[in-house]
Amino acid sequence: MFEHRLRRAARFAGVILVSGMVACGGAPDSAPSDEAEAAATETPAAEPASTGLLNPNLADEAQINGLAGMSPAAAEAILEGRPFLDMLTLDAAIAPHLEEAAREALYGSMWVPVNLNTASEAELLLIPGVGDRMAYEFDEYRPYDGMARFQREIGKYVDEETVENYARYVFIAIELNTASDEDILAIPGVGDRMLHEFKEYRPFESMEHFMREIGKYVDDDELARLARYVTLADGQDD
Repeated sequence: MFEHRLRRAARFAGVILVSGMVACGGAPDSAPSDEAEAAATETPAAEPASTGLLNPNLADEAQINGLAGMSPAAAEAILEGRPFLDMLTLDAAIAPHLEEAAREALYGSMWVPVNLNTASEAELLLIPGVGDRMAYEFDEYRPYDGMARFQREIGKYVDEETVENYARYVFIAIELNTASDEDILAIPGVGDRMLHEFKEYRPFESMEHFMREIGKYVDDDELARLARYVTLADGQDD
């Protein structure tokens, strides 16, 4: 477990250092600047204040073990299996260690955000309080172009407090080339230094371009986790 924590602490390590080169905008061959290199050691926030839900991909061992209803075996499965790119994978990982009712209760305090526009019905049904009918309504109004539309449409069926609770569990992928600083910083685990890197390599021509450039600063697991939260406009290679 100690080795695992060391591996996770080094998630943002591995920056490629190329001497004698100057970072030049978003060019694929540009070297990381001194400021950019610091992004590799940026410590992500484990618990976004906007949701109050612990993100198991970012939380430390003590935080995960401290969750009400968490068992030692389930905590170990999370630490060994992360990052989880969807809730179905997380649910399957801890199912051998926690009964369904216990997992449902746990998801009131721990969650991997799900993509509102692409999540499967099975994944939506893991959101506490969402049943078959509400999962149908989530799907009915796709694609969502923003959380305001989600709140407006789902607000036809439940009260404002319930809509706000549902919103804690979902996200809408941001457009890489046009997203505001605020939108980028809303990605779990992204801080000012990684914000710099997202903007440094604009415009992204494809998701492959994104993966190549941001992959200079993070390992493959973290790169895949970040890629969940972004998209490119229609007409661009994704």
